[in-house]
Amino acid sequence: MSLLKPAWLRVKAPQKERIGKISDLLSDLNLNTVCQEASCPNIGECFAGGTATFLIMGPGCTRACPYCDIDFDKSFRQLDPSEPERLAEAVKRMNLKHVVITSVNRDDLQDGGASQFVACVQEIRESSPETTIELLIPDFCGNWNALKEVLDSSPNVLNHNIETVPRLYKKVRPQAIYQRSLELLNRVRENWPRVYSKSGLMVGLGETDDEVLEVLRDLKKNKVDIVTIGQYLSPGSKHLPVNRFVNPEKFEVYRKEGEEKLGFLQVVSSPLTRSSYHAGEVQRLIKTFPR
Repeated sequence: MSLLKPAWLRVKAPQKERIGKISDLLSDLNLNTVCQEASCPNIGECFAGGTATFLIMGPGCTRACPYCDIDFDKSFRQLDPSEPERLAEAVKRMNLKHVVITSVNRDDLQDGGASQFVACVQEIRESSPETTIELLIPDFCGNWNALKEVLDSSPNVLNHNIETVPRLYKKVRPQAIYQRSLELLNRVRENWPRVYSKSGLMVGLGETDDEVLEVLRDLKKNKVDIVTIGQYLSPGSKHLPVNRFVNPEKFEVYRKEGEEKLGFLQVVSSPLTRSSYHAGEVQRLIKTFPR
């Protein structure tokens, strides 16, 4: 029996007239967004505000994580060499001050798609040099040379989501490894100290509050700067069910633990928070805590 969604998680359906302009632009340039592919509840707010999180190398993913709404696809498609240029054109047309670029997992590629991330950064730097860039990357199966290639392109923020607590990894992220993700994040700050590191996790999958706080401590030990915490919402009957709905007051407890006790630069914690929700606020952090 599915749980009844509480009032604080109900958002109005996005209206075509509010999101149509951005949607039409993305269609014109043949680009994917995680907003659309992953059924993000904030799509109306973000599209209406002229922002989007671009999804490259997709839309199909070579992993089939049971929490995610992105389609599983092992057809091993060739990368589109024109994608970085089209993405940069979208950034320019939208006049974005901050852009978030993520990808599906491409475990079929030797570098996991690192070269495509780099090409996107280079194209954006050329056409929109004032735009800050955030990359939300997969784990590259522990290929640290691929990570180096991405970070040598000098993004402003490098995000890699831890997603859930270690006890639930086999159920939630069966092809990922908790310690490998922590090592990736640690390498960011150890070797590229000017890049701001970021991670995020979902709650409501069966974890306890103590486990959430332990993940926060692990992320801090591995020198993460920014953390996002949001409520898991099941995309459908074939996906993992929601185990619990966490109330807004508890999200505030997570935020205070992270910012006031552990000392993260920022913890964005609320039921509707997603990895790139209000990501443009990072520009304020860069000004406040320059490197």
